[in-house]
Amino acid sequence: MSAAEPVIAVNLRDLEKRFGDFVAVNRLNLSIQRGEIFGFLGPNGAGKSTTIRMLCGLLTPSSGSGTVAGFDIVADPERIKEQIGYMSQKFSLYEDLTVEENIDFYAGIYRLPVARRQERKEWVIAMAGLEGHRLARTATLSGGWKQRLALGCAIIHEPPIIFLDEPTAGVDPLSRRSFWTLIYQLADAGVTVFVTTHYMDEAEYCDRLGLIYRGELIALGTPEELKKAMAEELVEVTSGQPQEALAVLDGLANVRHAALFGRGLHVVTEHAAEAIPAIAAALAAAGLPAGWPERIMPSLEDVFVSLIEARDRQTAPQVEVAR
Repeated sequence: MSAAEPVIAVNLRDLEKRFGDFVAVNRLNLSIQRGEIFGFLGPNGAGKSTTIRMLCGLLTPSSGSGTVAGFDIVADPERIKEQIGYMSQKFSLYEDLTVEENIDFYAGIYRLPVARRQERKEWVIAMAGLEGHRLARTATLSGGWKQRLALGCAIIHEPPIIFLDEPTAGVDPLSRRSFWTLIYQLADAGVTVFVTTHYMDEAEYCDRLGLIYRGELIALGTPEELKKAMAEELVEVTSGQPQEALAVLDGLANVRHAALFGRGLHVVTEHAAEAIPAIAAALAAAGLPAGWPERIMPSLEDVFVSLIEARDRQTAPQVEVAR
């Protein structure tokens, strides 16, 4: 292997998981490089957690293949568990234990050599900013501190790959930003980060994103690539009466979809140049004052809504035929 050739940390080929007749993950193909921050996004029930459980060696695939850190997810699940860290959205530490006791417990779980345990404990405490709270019961910590402590315990054994499943859910914005600073530091050190999130601002921090919907990977690329690849064009409308404006635009020709966005509207259309004067005229005719509509670059939220609606339009005729 040449020095310039990327090292693949996660490699999946036609990965599938079925529960009876229900297909939770459908022929997933994906490669993630060492040191990459990969964001895995999708609505609730799309297959995100099922995929992570297969990658972590907790769930056996129904078909397909894959490797994590070079180990086969079917043949070597126990070896995979030694090579990964995992942090879930639900706080997984023991709240009745102190900060130090939780760290000691996880050091034992990961079979950390006794000679290294004190060094790694000090690293976790420093990383989490808990120097003055070593003996505090974990239940008394703020959400941000709990989050950093949970991350430290998940990576106390210095795994090359970490899986973060909605790690910042319910945490304040300042703590979320601080948490992502830690993620960047880990990636800079060569750690591969596989993260799921519902926050679109966090998705922007990822090197690449994958969107899973109804078990299928329907988009893959960098945040900028996904924005530029959006088939429709986006128009922004500012109005003092956005709800009323939404009702007018929803039935307008050339408008594929309109949604409230902040104090205005984001309008998805196939041809912005044609739609803009029609939008302005419709709002004026309805007596709704508004600024002149402008074409804008879509946000990731716009992109994902558009992709999901496009997939629904593709599958709807198939459903009708099946009926």
